[in-house]
Amino acid sequence: MQPDMSVEIAGVLLKNPVMTASGTFGSGQEFSEFVDLNRLGAVVTKGVSSVPWPGNPTPRICETPSGMLNAIGLQNPGEETFAKRDLKFLEQFDTKVVVNVCGHSTEEYVDCVRRLADEKRADLLEINISCPNVKEGGISFGTNPRAVEQITAAVKKAARQPVIMKLSPNVTDIREIAKAAEAGGADALSMINTITGMKIDVRRRTFALANRTGGLSGPAIHPVAVRMVWECAQSVKIPIIGMGGIADAEGALEMIMAGASAVSVGTANFRDQTTVVRVIDGIRAYLEENQIGSVRELVGCVR
Repeated sequence: MQPDMSVEIAGVLLKNPVMTASGTFGSGQEFSEFVDLNRLGAVVTKGVSSVPWPGNPTPRICETPSGMLNAIGLQNPGEETFAKRDLKFLEQFDTKVVVNVCGHSTEEYVDCVRRLADEKRADLLEINISCPNVKEGGISFGTNPRAVEQITAAVKKAARQPVIMKLSPNVTDIREIAKAAEAGGADALSMINTITGMKIDVRRRTFALANRTGGLSGPAIHPVAVRMVWECAQSVKIPIIGMGGIADAEGALEMIMAGASAVSVGTANFRDQTTVVRVIDGIRAYLEENQIGSVRELVGCVR
């Protein structure tokens, strides 16, 4: 008998707990020739705003030991083009779609959420209040509990889809941020976003990124992410989607055992486009080997 891989996030049933992390998989089309999107629990799109954003100047990506720094700045074509091009493309696949939403102000977030309200292909909304590469809005919302609660409440009021708040790790106590999002009405949390970092090119004696700082992702941040997921799982009652340095099934299972109901694979997609599928297969193999009937039995089993 095959183990049950399905999980539920805010009333939305996913065929398995593995999705893609925003900004690392395009909006699905870019990776569709390498990965059968039908196999995924969900596709999480690149961040989208109500109007086009140009992003940050180049260079805006550099490698680091066990990871990478990025300062893309949430470049995107705006909601109208996104809906006509990306959401239209995703109609052909039997998988859930999580739309990542960004903005410079509460009004911009709410405007984009309202524009997406009638998009049938948008199953859930992930609200990015945690990007360390956007000087206005972004991380400033994600580091203040009161601001997190207020923007969550405003977005929740305007949204028709379930709302997932994406949390920043660049805070003193992420549990306070998680509780603030829950108090504002969030249906779920996703965590963690990248950790602010810097790299200096010693040969050129200048910053490796034009933005000077960027978001660190990849295996280097995984232990931090597992710890933060575990802390928040003890502090809130809403589901958590864990991410941060997952590169294989073992990393995903760590997140699930720490309390995540689902996981997102991000930076590893750049190294191996099939990583997300290998993670799905690895979790299933673990369940079979250990005679576990459902992946849900593992959620939060380590306390």
